[in-house]
Amino acid sequence: MTDTIYTMFAASAARDGAKALFRRPGRPNVTYDEALETTHRLAGALHELGIRPGDRVAVQVEKSTEAVCLYLATLQVGAIFLPLNTAYTGGEIDYFLGDAEPALFVCSPGEEGAHAHRRTATMHVETLGAEADGSLMQRAERAAPSAEVEPVGARDAAAILYTSGTTGRSKGAVLTHENLTSNCCTLLETWRFTQADRLIHALPIFHIHGLFVACNMALAAGATMIFLTRFDADEVLDEMADASVLMGVPTFYTRLLRSPRLDAKVGEGMRLFVSGSAPLSAEDHSQFEKRTGHAILERYGMTEAGMITSNPYEGARKPGAVGRPLPGIELRVTDRESGEALTDGEIGAVEVRGPNVFREYWRMPEKTAAEFREDGFFKTGDVGSIDEDGYLRIVGRDKDLVISGGYNVYPKEVETLIDALPGVEESAVIGLPHPDFGEAVTAIVVPKGGANVDERETIAAVAGSLARYKQPKRVIVVDALPRNVMGKVQKAELRKRFADLYAEGQASAAQ
Repeated sequence: MTDTIYTMFAASAARDGAKALFRRPGRPNVTYDEALETTHRLAGALHELGIRPGDRVAVQVEKSTEAVCLYLATLQVGAIFLPLNTAYTGGEIDYFLGDAEPALFVCSPGEEGAHAHRRTATMHVETLGAEADGSLMQRAERAAPSAEVEPVGARDAAAILYTSGTTGRSKGAVLTHENLTSNCCTLLETWRFTQADRLIHALPIFHIHGLFVACNMALAAGATMIFLTRFDADEVLDEMADASVLMGVPTFYTRLLRSPRLDAKVGEGMRLFVSGSAPLSAEDHSQFEKRTGHAILERYGMTEAGMITSNPYEGARKPGAVGRPLPGIELRVTDRESGEALTDGEIGAVEVRGPNVFREYWRMPEKTAAEFREDGFFKTGDVGSIDEDGYLRIVGRDKDLVISGGYNVYPKEVETLIDALPGVEESAVIGLPHPDFGEAVTAIVVPKGGANVDERETIAAVAGSLARYKQPKRVIVVDALPRNVMGKVQKAELRKRFADLYAEGQASAAQ
């Protein structure tokens, strides 16, 4: 039988069932044996509901230990797990349920009334709360526990994760059992993660980072998760005394750096800090190492391929770089038009091939075919280059490329220069419709703590380092950049917000 994340978790429970899997501050620990029992009860409830191998189980609930057990039970019975962002609205939920056609939709108890009308003859609606409450847990308590494991193949679907859909219809990436287990085992080895680790888990569990990286690794290794419902800098600093690893997004580290408590003493028991899901600034990387003695390990991954590259556990962790390909994974940078491989240092389209890469987009064969090369490489949609040491540097998303006057402008190049200016906290460079240039390079800037950022001075400050066509036509100052739950800047939202900036009659700082 093919190994799955469930069978790896069950093996961990068999080795040391009395060990804490979830440590919850202020609440009782949950051991591996207890989690296995809950998983088996939930598997019994799924059987009672008629869930069969290949059925989809869609879940939009708050973070809880029971939600993780439901994920494991779904894999145990051979069904397909479909986690949904808790921020999704009714219209978005209608799309996902209509597209995936799950046999079961699980929501939070407080949302049952809002979703009752979605119940159909082919889809159950159950609830699961953060306090082990809800109709599904009540059903699990009554149902006969099931330890039966449905045999599955390596290429059978384990999960569907929907992409953000910022450029059109949201796509469901079908991830196989091989995708999840191979990536998990590779990360365990690469990051030296073992049953002795105590992971601070403050990420959401509807995303690949929080569920398919952090949770999967802990479950497979037999480690303990310090399971926090949300990120709070003071709480995380408190927990570092009894932890060894923190996996987070850049905003975690930005907030930790704001605390005067962050120093080498508070992190002396930690062995690894990992960052991903969005670019980590070189300044935060440098300051964190200066204050704690730890160099943050930045990695690169995506919904369709799990983790792809990583800075080394031992060796140079380069600020601004996301490291080399993980073992067993092939990476190349190609010309965007011809698909020809480029030499080191040249900027092009990032492509990946390996056992981590998803099987297909759910019910979208044409889109799937369009995103894969004939030799099996997947076009990630990211743009980057490989340096002389084999480290990948991401310069942006292909959809964020600015074409101004017929010339390609990579936002990262401009953002790096602006971010280094005094008084600038961060920036986002986008292309906006322009009557002369097609797209105009536009910088959206957040000032640092009360600083005054002058538009003309900012443009002049970077002009000497950029070709004319790369220079921002306008600099717009805002209080904050829009971000998704994982901390990634939402440039589509900025393009929408400032779409008419260069319309006739609008003032411009640089023509």
